[in-house]
Amino acid sequence: MLVLGIETSCDDTGVALYHSTLGLMGHKLYSQTTVHAEFGGVVPELASRDHIRKLYPLLQQLLSDTATRLKDIDVIAYTAGPGLAGALLVGSSFAKSLAFALNKPAIAVHHMEGHLLAAMLSDPKPTFPFIGLLVSGGHTQFIQADSLGKYILLGETLDDAVGEAFDKTAKMMGLPYPGGPILAKLAETLPSSSFVFPRPMIDRPGLDLSFSGLKTFALNAFQAYETQDNIRADIANAFQTAVVDTLVIKCRRALEQTGIKRLVVAGGVGANHALRKNLKQLLDSLSGEIFFPEPIFCTDNGAMIAYAGCQHALQGKQDLNNIITVKPRWTLHDCHQS
Repeated sequence: MLVLGIETSCDDTGVALYHSTLGLMGHKLYSQTTVHAEFGGVVPELASRDHIRKLYPLLQQLLSDTATRLKDIDVIAYTAGPGLAGALLVGSSFAKSLAFALNKPAIAVHHMEGHLLAAMLSDPKPTFPFIGLLVSGGHTQFIQADSLGKYILLGETLDDAVGEAFDKTAKMMGLPYPGGPILAKLAETLPSSSFVFPRPMIDRPGLDLSFSGLKTFALNAFQAYETQDNIRADIANAFQTAVVDTLVIKCRRALEQTGIKRLVVAGGVGANHALRKNLKQLLDSLSGEIFFPEPIFCTDNGAMIAYAGCQHALQGKQDLNNIITVKPRWTLHDCHQS
């Protein structure tokens, strides 16, 4: 079975071909970073327009590179949510129209399920059940994944997502867009920080998180010591260390509460070197297993959508109607119940 995956949930246009027995055949990704850089953040209308411009040319390149014909495709999987409504509509309209023209089924994929399963694009692959730590620009969640399509929300951020907190903290210090990855690189230039930032909500039971206060703490520190040499790197290191420590503490709690010793880390912040290092140390200490997607599959991409779509297609899921619908707000734990 050959599945085309289409991802247009935010500011990355991604397409990929995944074969049920041969694996990932190829993928293409276009980032809109330069489009939104002058605005300091994603402009939804510009994102939608750029998806329209790039989606078909990317598909043409993918088909050419993999020597694939449109009629060879068996299923078309697309991101139906969550995400920016306009951006989602571009991908869903394209996918549904192509499915109609080819008389092939389409499958709506939950964006965060794609991230959760992205580690399965590499070897060794995680097996169910596992605990998923989803850390991206829009989501920070602990998910208990018992099987394909069966997910339990264990905890989530009550305000800013981790990636959002990274980006906003970077912007407050005047770092260029996109600030999160730049802040992380800046943090790595120092072995430690002269600041000690709080680890939010670690003294409370449960697995919920909060990062807005940490962001404010970083702002206050920057404003108080703005003229100090190397202050941005110092604060970046303290901020990242506090975030990583908080996530490690909560991951330990999630693993101990569930008795599961298998952790999958996914989403854009899943590529963070400090987070990977510290979580690996945690799982080693617990004699557990940890899985990360390849860095290129941590950010939004078509490969994860193609893979997720393929797994559901193999279980018989498909959508043969021609109704174009998207779900900008869509919870993962009920995505296969609605």
